[in-house]
Amino acid sequence: MEWKVIARIHNDYTEKFGVPRQSGLVPDLISRVIFEPEYRDPSALMGIEEYSHLWLIWEFSQAVRKDFSPTVRPPRLGGNERKGVFATRSPFRPNPIGLSCVSLLAVEKTQDEGNVLIVGGADLMNDTPIYDIKPYLPYSDALPEAKSGFTGSLKDKRLTVRIPQNELDRLPKASRKALEGVLSLDPRPRYQDDPERIYGMDYAGFNVRFRVEQDTVYVLTIRRRELL
Repeated sequence: MEWKVIARIHNDYTEKFGVPRQSGLVPDLISRVIFEPEYRDPSALMGIEEYSHLWLIWEFSQAVRKDFSPTVRPPRLGGNERKGVFATRSPFRPNPIGLSCVSLLAVEKTQDEGNVLIVGGADLMNDTPIYDIKPYLPYSDALPEAKSGFTGSLKDKRLTVRIPQNELDRLPKASRKALEGVLSLDPRPRYQDDPERIYGMDYAGFNVRFRVEQDTVYVLTIRRRELL
């Protein structure tokens, strides 16, 4: 079967570290879905604005492996316990396909890129290829009684984020809430808990350096990448 890239996502994430672990966790993280030239016929999006959310089917383009492993080590379990690959959402799969639910905020009509979808809450890196887009249907896609496996006891705990105002002012206003949301999810691997360790994360063209102590993220510096 031949897969065709229909679009690519564009956002503030240029590396995997810091990308939300699931879609919808950071609704303030705004992305643009830009279609490939051959799929820019506006009739292909006719009626899409009637929906509030969409499914994106995409490729783990930065996690492609040739070999198959039947088990993986989920980061949410500290990287110390194995689960079957088909019982997880690990990116290391026989076919590196991802599925994300995003909110549809707007359809932006542009002259050079055709109709662009503005979406919120994506968990995709910048330039990730998208293979398909489908509407989210609450009556069939929402199953609140469903079991959540090992993740049921691992609810994401939001951390307090402290950013000095002079550092926060370096970021464009449109990117500030999203950064705070991402940091509140604690982007560190679960097996790391050294309050003195300083982490670096690329975001929106900036390098953000921070440390985590107990339930608080302390941002130390925010610097433009080209100035480092």
